[in-house]
Parts: sequence; C-alpha cells; structure tokens
Amino acid sequence: MFNFNFLISHNIEVLEDENLFLCSSSVLQFFYVFNLYMDVYEIQYVGKEFLWWAELIEPAVKGTLNVLGSCTKTPSVKRVVVTSSMAAVAYTGRPRTPEVVVDETWFSDPEFCTKSKLWYVLSKTLAEEAAWKYAKEKGIDMVTINPAMVIGPLLQPTLNTSAEAILKLINGAHTFPNATFGWVHVKDVANAHILAFETPSASGRYLLVEKVVHYSEIVRILGGLHPEIQLPEKCADDNPYVPTYQVNTERTKNLGIDFISTEASVKETVESLKQKKFVSF
Repeated sequence: MFNFNFLISHNIEVLEDENLFLCSSSVLQFFYVFNLYMDVYEIQYVGKEFLWWAELIEPAVKGTLNVLGSCTKTPSVKRVVVTSSMAAVAYTGRPRTPEVVVDETWFSDPEFCTKSKLWYVLSKTLAEEAAWKYAKEKGIDMVTINPAMVIGPLLQPTLNTSAEAILKLINGAHTFPNATFGWVHVKDVANAHILAFETPSASGRYLLVEKVVHYSEIVRILGGLHPEIQLPEKCADDNPYVPTYQVNTERTKNLGIDFISTEASVKETVESLKQKKFVSF
C-alpha cells in the first residue's frame, strides 16, 4: 500500500507486520516519463510562483503517475488505494454555505485554484485528476481516500501541518485563523485505506470528514478540554466568519467507517503533542 503524499516528502525504514508491508522510495525516481500535464497546462509562473510548481505541483503529479506506472508493470498489484485530499474535492469556485452539501462528485477546479493561487490545493487536484485519467487508460482498479484536516496521535517524531494547526492555538497564538475546514481522526483515515483495499466492492472516492467547523469551534473545544491554558480570543481579521458547509460521507460510512468525534480527535492530538514534547502545560 502506497501513500503517495508521504513517499514524496519523507524517507522511512521498511515497516512490516503480519498483514501490512510498508516501504518507502523516492517516487520521483521511478522510470516513468511525466508529460501529461506539462502538455495541458501552460506554465506561466515566474519567481516564487514557479517554485510552487517545481517544488509542490510537479512532484505531486509526477510522483503519483510514477507509482501508477510501476503498478502496471507488476501483475501482482490488484488494486491501488491513493491517498488524495478534500483539497481535490471542495475548491470548485462555487459558494460553500451551511446549506451546501459537498459529495464525491465534486472536483476542485484547476483554473479556480490557479487564479486564487491555491498551490497546495492545485497540486492535490492535478495529482488526483491525472491518477484517474491514467487508471482509466490502463485499466487499473483504483480507489481514492480524500481526507480533510487529519489530526489525532502522531506516529512520526516530526510535526505535520494539521497537528501544527492545533499546536499554534495552544502555544501562545494571539488570534485564530478565519478559516473553516473539515476535520478527521488519523485512525479513521488509516482504517479507510484498509477497508478500501480489502472490500471487493470498494470503488471511486471516499470522503473522510467527521465534521466541518470554523477555527473558533476548535478553540472552544480546546478551552473545554484545557481551561488552564491561554487560548486566542480574537479572529485574525474582522471579516464575517468563513461559513461552514456539509459533506456527504454516506459512502464512507457504508464502507465501514464509524467516525471518531472531532472533540476526541482534538483531545488526542493535544495529548500526543504533550507526549512528544512539542508543548508542555
């Protein structure tokens, strides 16, 4: 089982147990030629924007296609489970309000992402789009897992982006971002990968979101868990709060996922940050 996002940016030792074998490699070194999106999207980025393409977007797309290319050369591979993201789903340019329901038929719009300079979102969008096109052309049985902000206990010794978002709130931040995201426990994401691999009928995309909340709600949860710590009381700007929206996760629940609550996920994240000495109180 490959996690493309992880393999692109990390080197880990081989891990193995009775039912799972994990190994890492540089996905940019597989012998597969990357030309799909270089032909489709004209590169007009200069300066810092070109660096985003070279350091983030190109590796995401190229790495994904390299792994899929290697799978076509390995007859023993029966199914590929791709770790994608809600970033490849929810950024269509359409308004997201409490009445809007995002589902697996949504695909983020590359043009909207480019105009908005959402380079991370663009990288996830182009990588998944390229993966589906390649899988269809080559007849690969592929499933994608699309998690939102993944929090919960840290397996690795380093700090990842989602956990860092929680750390900043409990480590002296004076304000919280005016942003709204979906949140999900890392164990649910891991279990979704296993179920997508082991369930013969699994197909398509599975959205992993327990709840969509504004950062102010995360601060409220933290305050309830740890009233003794100083938390930010003000939003980073004076604009109206970015609204929440709904995500239809029925397919994911039918796959077998019983989501861990966001409250429990936040609690376990803080406990893990303390255990790994990122913060003390």
